[in-house]
Amino acid sequence: MKEDQLHFMNALYEYIMDQVDVGIHAIDEEGKTIIYNRKMREIEAMDTQDVLHKNVLDVFMFPENQNSTLVRALQQGEETVNVKQTYFNNKGTEITTINHTFPFREKDEIRGAVEMAKDVTKIERLMRSSTRKEDTRFTFDSIIGQSDAIQEVIELSKRATRTSSYVLVVGETGTGKELFAQSIHNGSARASAPFISQNCAALPDNLIEGLLFGTTKGAFTGAIDSAGLFEQAEGGTLLLDEINSMNIHLQAKLLRVLQEKRVRRIGGTKDIPINVRIIATINEDPIDAIANDHLRKDLYYRLGVVTIFIPPLRERLDDIPLLIEQFITKYNALFDMKVLGVKPEVLDALNAYHWPGNVRELEHVIEASMNLLLDEEWIEYDHLPYHFRHKSMTSDQSAPVSKLASFLNGDEEGTTHLKDQLDAFEKYYIEHFLHKNQWSISRTAKQLGLSRQSLQYRLKKVGLSSKNE
Repeated sequence: MKEDQLHFMNALYEYIMDQVDVGIHAIDEEGKTIIYNRKMREIEAMDTQDVLHKNVLDVFMFPENQNSTLVRALQQGEETVNVKQTYFNNKGTEITTINHTFPFREKDEIRGAVEMAKDVTKIERLMRSSTRKEDTRFTFDSIIGQSDAIQEVIELSKRATRTSSYVLVVGETGTGKELFAQSIHNGSARASAPFISQNCAALPDNLIEGLLFGTTKGAFTGAIDSAGLFEQAEGGTLLLDEINSMNIHLQAKLLRVLQEKRVRRIGGTKDIPINVRIIATINEDPIDAIANDHLRKDLYYRLGVVTIFIPPLRERLDDIPLLIEQFITKYNALFDMKVLGVKPEVLDALNAYHWPGNVRELEHVIEASMNLLLDEEWIEYDHLPYHFRHKSMTSDQSAPVSKLASFLNGDEEGTTHLKDQLDAFEKYYIEHFLHKNQWSISRTAKQLGLSRQSLQYRLKKVGLSSKNE
């Protein structure tokens, strides 16, 4: 073959190798890399010069008691198909791949080995981060609140610890649904068994299915023998968070498992009996979820044997002082601070807010406020994060704006003359904020952007008394 033809063939070979959308890594009989294509470089975040013509064991690190599938193919002549392997590059970065590895033979002698790899590093990390198997730390004593609304829910939840019936926990985002789920688990006879939490909104449907039910080697490309969360939670509790985000067809498979108390791995032929208590959470009203095709009706009936509705924070405002105290204690310890509490105007603002993010949002507000303190011992209104003060003011304006709309629509009794209507609305507007600020002239004037003297004048003008001042 002529030299120019040989050069062309080599260039074409390298081009083809770099176009293949699978990692290809080949070593010679000494274990040194001779082929290392573009996709493999991307998977392992390595440069060609870091790997080519070097022994693979000098470049990559493998966990204790585990060997490179590539080296095993070379030394033992062993072919492996769809085997998951986790290892580390020369920078210490963890890599996870699904490998098809085989020895290269010439005249019945092993002359090298080739590995074709698919990257599952991101998927592996995502699955680990969205699934938590841990010692549960929350009990009913962790739930802060003395209001009738929260105490009623705590009492109902405690009753649910006596059985293994499925539980559906309903509540808006940030109300503490997992806190209740862990408390039920820890108060039950299953407390010493696993508690596994899976966020159903964190992964795509095909991954959720394999994660829940398990997989059988060869079921699909890259599939390995793997126990699902139902098997892993045997004897304990499996929390399915945000069940309404799960695909409606996958809900049907879930329902079958709950009814039969058996699970079959994807690609498997054997049913595996399970003993797992399911606690599911949902962040919308179940009836709305069913109407919007977010939740199967039959799955709701199966899961909702015990249904617990956690009240939003706006329905348990009496608990705000206790929650504030708890969060200040927490962040005093974390930040090495000695904050004593919040000023009255701060408590008034927190009580007047609608709290769409519930208890979680309240905690974030306290944490953010403490980050703004220097040597102060009390959180003042100006320490509250700007976005909260802005949203709080917007929320405060909603009632007067609604009232203004009724004036404009002619819903209010009396004359429609402009001056009379403006006077009537001004009176309502001032009275609204006086009531909100417990008739404090100072706080109301500050909120309306007026001086005390100006506000006093307007009170007389519209025929209101200052009551407390």
